Amino acid sequence: MSSLLFRFLLRGLTALCLPVLALSASAQTTIEIIGGGAQQYPIAITNFPGEAALPQGIAQIVRDDLNRSGLFKLVDASNLPVPAEPSQVRFPDWKGRSADFLAFGRILPASDGRLITRVHLVDVAKQVELGSFSYTLNAAQARATAHRIADDIYEKVTGEKGFFNTKIAYVKKAGTRFDLIVADSDGQNEQSALTSREPIISPRWSPDGARLAYVSFENRKPQIWVHEIYTSKRTLVGNFRGSNSAPAWSPDGSTLAIALTLSGGTQIYAIPATGGESRRLTTSGGIDTEPWYAPDGSIYFTSDRGGSPQIYRMSGAGGEARRVTFKGTYNVSPRVSPDGKTLAYITRNNGLFRVSTLDLANPGQEQILTDTDKDESPTFAPNGRMLLYATEVGGRGVLAAVSKDGQVKQRISVSAADAREPAWGPFNK
Repeated sequence: MSSLLFRFLLRGLTALCLPVLALSASAQTTIEIIGGGAQQYPIAITNFPGEAALPQGIAQIVRDDLNRSGLFKLVDASNLPVPAEPSQVRFPDWKGRSADFLAFGRILPASDGRLITRVHLVDVAKQVELGSFSYTLNAAQARATAHRIADDIYEKVTGEKGFFNTKIAYVKKAGTRFDLIVADSDGQNEQSALTSREPIISPRWSPDGARLAYVSFENRKPQIWVHEIYTSKRTLVGNFRGSNSAPAWSPDGSTLAIALTLSGGTQIYAIPATGGESRRLTTSGGIDTEPWYAPDGSIYFTSDRGGSPQIYRMSGAGGEARRVTFKGTYNVSPRVSPDGKTLAYITRNNGLFRVSTLDLANPGQEQILTDTDKDESPTFAPNGRMLLYATEVGGRGVLAAVSKDGQVKQRISVSAADAREPAWGPFNK
């Protein structure tokens, strides 16, 4: 058996036991940003008077969010008066610093003991207010509020919905301990949803963002669980004979497509998301695994039925499958963008495993986005603008992100830790 096929089999059938480093209790998440978008919006964001009442400054989080999108160029906002209202903005000062946009705000006490954050966004060139936003919060909600502010600014300027106030999930290992981590989209504010002495793989967010499906080996075999994020209730939904792996949610959240060895070889089945009888969707002599629902309900999956691992598409009800990828001899881990227009996957290119995309309306338009060489598990931001994935740098597993045009790259690492299997959650409801 070739090493390539062995890697493919590991993806479909078992936990991929990767080299890891122990996690320090005081580990810090850092983000390295490389490159910028073809079009960047110069924006100045002042400090917010009243931030001293919070454990961390809101304005800096907003700056960091917009900066890592690659679409904004931060303009120095120091040593200029902070206006309280749009009528107080001295536009020549900000124009002199080449700012096209200015965001400013303040934090005030509310009558119920909480705080009110008021933010204004102005177009410097046109000298008009683009929007004003008000948020009520307590001290513990400072980060979430900052992400909401960044989302509102992002949407007003770009016309696209922002993705900063969303969650990611990933798996982290410390010694013999596996943690299913839920964190903010920037990797901060991490919380452990599940701790186990056995491997955890393939976390997948439900469409409503309230549940995670994943594979756990806690009972000495791969089983599929559904975990309610806000209650920590867990339900064993996939415990069929043999291997249970690779869960994927249907667009309405009622069904999971999974890979089972119930009939001997690995094939794709559908089960209710609450557990129940399985329904077989593929019948081939090869390995069919890694299903992924598109927004229209069709399923993309990985199969070696043609002799090498490639990506196929079939109806959500199963049946005849059509091959989608043709370039190269190894294409796995399909992920469809939220708008259904782009397929992301892992391709082998000159012996290197990298994130690639395919324009589904123009199948010949493929693009390799990354310059790392051991990439895995791509996952789209809910607005489709960025892709999060796992890779290896210096012998250690890290998370990384890349814009859909490949121009903006980020590396998200935790000191003395190994992270894998990322999943980007949907927009907050």
